[in-house]
Amino acid sequence: MKASNINLIVSRLFDEIEKLIPVYMENPVDNSIANGNCAVCIIDEAGDIYGKMYGTYRPRQRQSYKVAWTKASQVWLTGYKTGEYEKMVFNGLVDENANGIEAPDLIGWVGGQPLTLKDGTKLSVGFSGFRGFIDIEIVVKALEKAEEVSSI
Repeated sequence: MKASNINLIVSRLFDEIEKLIPVYMENPVDNSIANGNCAVCIIDEAGDIYGKMYGTYRPRQRQSYKVAWTKASQVWLTGYKTGEYEKMVFNGLVDENANGIEAPDLIGWVGGQPLTLKDGTKLSVGFSGFRGFIDIEIVVKALEKAEEVSSI
């Protein structure tokens, strides 16, 4: 995919995430984690990085982005969702240093995932600010909407 098309999809993805945040904040459990101060990091196949922080409390936004980048970069290196990769390492299915990450640096938390756009472009995405399975759900739903909008 051309850089301009990736920029368009990423911009739309960021907009769709922003629309979903208040919906997920209605759940008191999710709202209590970061109070809407969350972040997303996307790394494309060329290693270009796209990021966005949401909310109003900058220290928490910064922390969320740090976690989102760690998740995205681990996915970018390994090709696996965070959480799944750690299981592979600790079960001896993958050597600890096979992808340049030593055990203490494995993120372990769910919320990093490889995504493939409709045109086959691969993205490594990390999101942080809600429970891990919600982080994944938000990004998947937002991407569906972003690609739907871009095909109109």
